Amino acid sequence: MVPDVRCLIMPLVCLYLAGCAPDSGVPDMMDGYVVSVADALELRPELSDIAPVPQIPRRRERVLDMPDLDMGMLDFLSLYGCELQYVVGEKNSIMGRVMQPLNRLRYETRFIRAAETCISDTDGEGIQEVLEEAIAHKTEALPVAVWNATWGVEEIERLFTLSQGYYPGSDDDKVLAELSSGVKRVNQTVRGLLDGNTSEPLDYVGGVHQLWQAEHRAGQLLNSARLMTARLDDATALLVKRVEGVPLCSGSESEEPPGELVEIYTDGYVGGIKDYLDRIEHAKEALIKPLDTLAAQQTETMPSAFRDWYRLYLDTGNTDSVWGQLGSAVTAHKERWRQLLSQCGTSLQ
Repeated sequence: MVPDVRCLIMPLVCLYLAGCAPDSGVPDMMDGYVVSVADALELRPELSDIAPVPQIPRRRERVLDMPDLDMGMLDFLSLYGCELQYVVGEKNSIMGRVMQPLNRLRYETRFIRAAETCISDTDGEGIQEVLEEAIAHKTEALPVAVWNATWGVEEIERLFTLSQGYYPGSDDDKVLAELSSGVKRVNQTVRGLLDGNTSEPLDYVGGVHQLWQAEHRAGQLLNSARLMTARLDDATALLVKRVEGVPLCSGSESEEPPGELVEIYTDGYVGGIKDYLDRIEHAKEALIKPLDTLAAQQTETMPSAFRDWYRLYLDTGNTDSVWGQLGSAVTAHKERWRQLLSQCGTSLQ
């Protein structure tokens, strides 16, 4: 006897009720959905193992060595009487020798601007040649400083941590909006820096990093994408068995599909699973795609240890990534529902 579908999919309710953890219903929702589909089709449910998402590569694998001017040139420039003298002096200080990536990026851009000003203010051919050489060196190395100040910072690890469960199912995600706005602004700044505009504002970037440190939406989205793909595939496998077996209906125009099965589709999938999938899709567009852009526009600088992780977990255009796999799972699942219900002349919503 088929159990009441409303009892089988009750974990959905916790996802939206106040007082529950924001993501507490997600695994139960998906497991319960697979069980509901299996029971309605009189099949045995099989829940596949969910392959863990790997952590973002460690910081020592992400951070690139920053080329620097030789000490002789730095010592020479530190004695020259223009603003560059003070910039170099800051770098040679005790604090300057242990600059965090964002501060190092600030230093590199200030150096280039100050050196360019020095060139226009001096008539000495020898010093002009030294300054031009220094600017060329710093300009060539600037993409490394940009990479380290974005993907090399510790805060990005917290944004992608996998220890904070699944993406929450709440309607109003102000955190997502703030994260999205911050990453998009950083993308504009990175684009400008890579195009040679060393006057791009950097003061706000520290606030973006602080938000990355405090929130974990990217890692939660990766967890949810992997979970949803696995459980949708489990449910799809059950639908395939029924589609390829004895027809659900005899072919009579007046015959209705089993009510329990229709209820599972309308209440379990359309009214619950699809709603959560829509939230995941929205969050992917708002956050994962801008993060994809943040990495993709720095492809030439991207360290090799980061490339495979990027391709499989951040590249939204790659069909082999978790995002490509989730899209394929959703498409296949809906198609199998369509095939099954069409056996009784019922079309999908």
